[in-house]
Amino acid sequence: MIQVKRLGHATFTTPDLDGQVTYYSDVLGLSVVERDKNRAFLATATGIEAIALERGDAVALTRLAFQVAPGSDLAALARDLGGLGIKTERRSAISPGIADAITFTDPKGTSIEIFADYRFARPDSRQSVVTPLRLGHVAHRVSDVEQVVRFYVEVLGFRVSDWRDTTFAFLRCNTDHHSVNFVVDPVPQLHHIAFELKDWPEIHRSCDFLAQNGIRLVWGPGRHIIGHNVAAYHRNPDNVRVELFCEMDQMKDEALGYFDPRPWHQDRPQRPKVWDKDTLRNYWGFGSHGVCPGYP
Repeated sequence: MIQVKRLGHATFTTPDLDGQVTYYSDVLGLSVVERDKNRAFLATATGIEAIALERGDAVALTRLAFQVAPGSDLAALARDLGGLGIKTERRSAISPGIADAITFTDPKGTSIEIFADYRFARPDSRQSVVTPLRLGHVAHRVSDVEQVVRFYVEVLGFRVSDWRDTTFAFLRCNTDHHSVNFVVDPVPQLHHIAFELKDWPEIHRSCDFLAQNGIRLVWGPGRHIIGHNVAAYHRNPDNVRVELFCEMDQMKDEALGYFDPRPWHQDRPQRPKVWDKDTLRNYWGFGSHGVCPGYP
């Protein structure tokens, strides 16, 4: 079994490469670390690659990159995957910071890129209103949630943080409550992507900045009950739902088995569990009194 340590970057196709580069750099505050006429890589100010964009006919999430422990033997990991019946391919230079990786496909059809060693991008000294720390998590709609969850747990080493009845799973690969989410939908497609910001004041400033740029929120700000992060959602020019969040639940000691206690937790202590299907989306904020019709 592979033991993923963190979510790296997500790769999207877009018919409007220039527009998406402008959005991620000028609005979300990422820096372009490599660009040609058909592709661009963007990283946070701290040098962590977050988004890769490729010119394409439609908007789609095509690849997810995950890091394993630095120095890991990728050839040995490929052999282990082969023993599970998973065909892999060795690839080089998949991004400016990743020289070597193995790739394979998950059950929902997304290409997974596994890398061990990473070269940080040069720090970006440019000042911006929104300054993401990293790509925090990716949520995807799938027709068979249990099948996809089994794959991520048994093959990639994720742990299940929570279920919302049988339709929405939250999985962690490190201290964060979730790095990937899967929700039932008859039409498999991206649900949303999320960037971690430093704190609530930055969420506040970001919401104002989005409004100044003609981008309206579609959900939030609010504190989610599952995961308990403070979050605000908008849609980018490609109609991809983007979450900005902070204060996510943390499990810093797996042996203890509970998330670091916080005043807003429903349980003492808050452990991974199956939440009722009627669990509200938010502890406070939009959606804290039930599901609102027409949620975009």
